[in-house]
Parts: sequence; structure tokens; C-alpha cells
Amino acid sequence: MKNSAMFLVLFVTIFLLVLTALVYTTIGFSWVFILTVIGQLLVVLMVYKVLKDHYTTDKTFEDFYEDYPIERE
Repeated sequence: MKNSAMFLVLFVTIFLLVLTALVYTTIGFSWVFILTVIGQLLVVLMVYKVLKDHYTTDKTFEDFYEDYPIERE
């Protein structure tokens, strides 16, 4: 994936973790609600960007996992 897609994944993850921490503070419900709606929109944008990213690879299902090589017959 390009850096832009990975940056968006990192940003959305941090945003949602901070939002989760804010729930336990004395911040008002309206702020939490607004930030939750923004977080949901960011998740939809993130999924769209990751799925539409022009990532190509030469790996196939026959290559299995890179960290667990298998013997070929």
C-alpha cells in the first residue's frame, strides 16, 4: 500500500483510541457524540482508500505465508 493509505490507517486508529480514552473523562456527551460520528466517517474513508489503493504483488496463494515457509513438492 502507498504511504497515504497507511498514514490514514494510523491516523484513524490513533483518533479512535483517543476517543475511547475521552469517554472516561469529564468531556461532555455532545463532544463524544460528534467525535464518534467523525470517527465512523473516518473508518468508511479508510476502508475505501485501502480497497481502492493500487497495490500489486507477485505473490500467489501457492507462496503461503512469508514467515512460515512450506516445502514445495
